[in-house]
Amino acid sequence: MTDAPLPLLVPDVPAPESFTDPAEAVRRLEEIYALSTRFLSGHFSAAAASGRPASRVRAYYPEIRLTTTSFTRADSRLSFGHVAEPGTYSTTVTRPDLFRNYLIQQIGLLMQNHGVPVEIGVSATPMPVHFAVANDPSVAVPQDGVLSFPLRDVFDVPDLATTNDDIVNGSRLSHPDGSLPLAPFTAQRVDYSLARLTHYTATNPRHFQNHVLFTNYQFYVDEFEAIGRAALADPNSGYSAFVGPGDQEITDPETPLVLLPRLPQMPTYHLKRPDGQGITLVNIGVGPSNAKTATDHIAVLRPHAWLMVGHCAGLRNSQSLGDFVLAHAYLREDHVLDDDLPVWVPIPALAEIQIALEDAVEEVTQLQGYELKRIMRTGTVATIDNRNWELRDQSGPVQRLSQSRAVALDMESATIAANGFRFRVPYGTLLCVSDKPLHGELKLPGMASDFYRTQVARHLRIGIRAMEMLRETPIERIHSRKLRSFEETAFL
Repeated sequence: MTDAPLPLLVPDVPAPESFTDPAEAVRRLEEIYALSTRFLSGHFSAAAASGRPASRVRAYYPEIRLTTTSFTRADSRLSFGHVAEPGTYSTTVTRPDLFRNYLIQQIGLLMQNHGVPVEIGVSATPMPVHFAVANDPSVAVPQDGVLSFPLRDVFDVPDLATTNDDIVNGSRLSHPDGSLPLAPFTAQRVDYSLARLTHYTATNPRHFQNHVLFTNYQFYVDEFEAIGRAALADPNSGYSAFVGPGDQEITDPETPLVLLPRLPQMPTYHLKRPDGQGITLVNIGVGPSNAKTATDHIAVLRPHAWLMVGHCAGLRNSQSLGDFVLAHAYLREDHVLDDDLPVWVPIPALAEIQIALEDAVEEVTQLQGYELKRIMRTGTVATIDNRNWELRDQSGPVQRLSQSRAVALDMESATIAANGFRFRVPYGTLLCVSDKPLHGELKLPGMASDFYRTQVARHLRIGIRAMEMLRETPIERIHSRKLRSFEETAFL
């Protein structure tokens, strides 16, 4: 004999409704989301205090739904903001408060390009209770084992079978109800990454800015904080706050940041602007696995660009410690993305990013044209998953490096670029040569020259300046058509 299923208790939410005003549509998303999360949080708190409830408790994510019957031809220069053919398109939504500006922009473009309303209502996708209570400080989550009943007997929990990258990987062409994907990530995939971001970076996702720098060296963190404090001291900089791990937010450049007892795995700092167009720096540490982890989760925030500014091994005898390398191609021997993005997929250089980086190098170094070649090379950057590759038989790796015309080697850049390509996030790489293993100049204490130290100090400033240039570039030019496939989502 089996237990009879519990009756289902759901919140009272508005019926589906069509909207022609994107701001009103997003307000309805916020209303449904707030009702659903309050419902789950309230019943969860009651269950934690009083024991297993008599009903199963469930709430659903809100969704956006668009139906068009026309082959309306949108501006062919645009890589987003329109659907390719008639049909019904949908996406579930989480944290509409966090994504308000993004949602208004994307919904507005759909209305503008297709001349049809969007429908806002509840989806058929249950909302896991873990994600509903995560942003409610009034809910005290009991330790594992304290509840007198299995949580999944009463509440929905994260379902990893449906939390995946099928849409961005091109392996899901439609949802279970037959509608086509409207956005690159489902609500549960976004919620999963928002939770992981908080864990890995020790900062709330609301602090992340639209321009993200990745580094693999602590010096850049110190330099970023100094630059951030200088920006706060300048009333004309446009920057309004600086945030460090632990959600420490300062607006006064003299306010110290308290060092946490334990730093997170990927310490993250945010130089904020009121419109979200500031700069975030993530110290991902060393290795392609960290690079993939960070970009897997930051991608759901839909940044406008991310750049790698870190150290690398110079592979040419003509390079010096402190020289810059601007990647225009990538040799992928990192292997962490092989199942999601086969190595035969080319990762193109993006003109807008390349130009911004080269212009920033010229501006900061005051070198131009042919003179710039004294300190910077463009070429292939190889990314490998073995930090001590030099200790093995070098004949194989060195031959591949030579055949690819690689000028630098690191452990993160190709991963970040490849995941940018996969997630349709504009990407680029500017590295600084810190050793030359093929020429006997290893990364050892005391080997750094004055030139090297000067270049490292300039390096981050170049990355920041490039981001500032990109900030002034129209969004439709940054988000290139080169990053879009045959069957794309309308949302960025």
